Amino acid sequence: MVTKRFQCPSCREIASFSGSAGEQVIVTCPSCLHQGKIVFPAEDTASYAIEVSHLKKVYGNLVAVNDISFNVKKGEIFAFLGPNGAGKTTTVEMIESIREPTAGTVKLLGEDTKTSFDKIKEQISILPQEFHSFERLTVRETLEYFSKLYKKQADIDGIITALNLQSYEKMLYRNLSGGLKQRVGVALSLVNEPDIVFLDEPTTGLDPKARREVWQVVANLRQQGKTVFLTTHYMEEAEFLADHIAIIYKGRIIAEGSLDDLITTYGRGSVLHIQGCTSSEALVILKDEGYDARSEGNGTIAVTITYKDRVLDVLSTLRHEAIDYESIEIRRSNLEEVFLELTGSKLQEAEA
Repeated sequence: MVTKRFQCPSCREIASFSGSAGEQVIVTCPSCLHQGKIVFPAEDTASYAIEVSHLKKVYGNLVAVNDISFNVKKGEIFAFLGPNGAGKTTTVEMIESIREPTAGTVKLLGEDTKTSFDKIKEQISILPQEFHSFERLTVRETLEYFSKLYKKQADIDGIITALNLQSYEKMLYRNLSGGLKQRVGVALSLVNEPDIVFLDEPTTGLDPKARREVWQVVANLRQQGKTVFLTTHYMEEAEFLADHIAIIYKGRIIAEGSLDDLITTYGRGSVLHIQGCTSSEALVILKDEGYDARSEGNGTIAVTITYKDRVLDVLSTLRHEAIDYESIEIRRSNLEEVFLELTGSKLQEAEA
């Protein structure tokens, strides 16, 4: 399936639609019901680092991963987002050939992992969820040791500089903070100069400061041209890092696309908060004008905004009706709202 964004020429609403590569279809704007024609672009399989087709994993009566398909483009950060137990680690381990799929195929860099994994195994690297290293080795010794396991070895000095580890290279691994240990883990994933880097929950258990430091390290991998497959259950991590996001829930992919695509398709739009509004008639007037408006108490009115020009329309209405207010604030939908819309529960509740 291919996803394409479409801007309605009538109301300017932007929506995402999915279809087969090369297919031409009539689509309907979800806001004003205007119809238009779009053509889904043909897929260029040479641009994909990872191709997953109808992947499935069954344990007895438990279907852990249920017929999922997706592609990851070269040079992008792909976030595989979902609650604990959704099937994230099982999926990534099948892609890495650690687990054997019950059904389906996986291609890495165009090669089928069932028949040609040995051919491409040194072009990938893996940072597992539970990462540990040798306690009595320094950071530099750790990198040098693991680099010798591969035929192709990266420049250790370059990795230390790129991940800002110069001040810690002589420290023993056991004396590092949790965030620094994870940073060393990411550094280890680069010692063979891989094309694809798999990071399984790389910031689990870290404090917010350390988590953001690791995020910056991961973001820098994109600048180095690496393809990053990131599994995470942190919404803000996917929002900050990912070019493309697939949401997995109970073994199925329930939504996929860029952050903007997901929010546009499944979110509640942006919300304009009008604060310090003293007019008792303001809410009635906005509703009469066709706005999705509601009171949040304390003189604050919330208006759902489907496209940005509507903000000016709302403010124009307030000015025309001589309605005073203190300030305005626009809050955009986020992945948490997308997940809630798709599943009926928050991600934290799905993990419970």
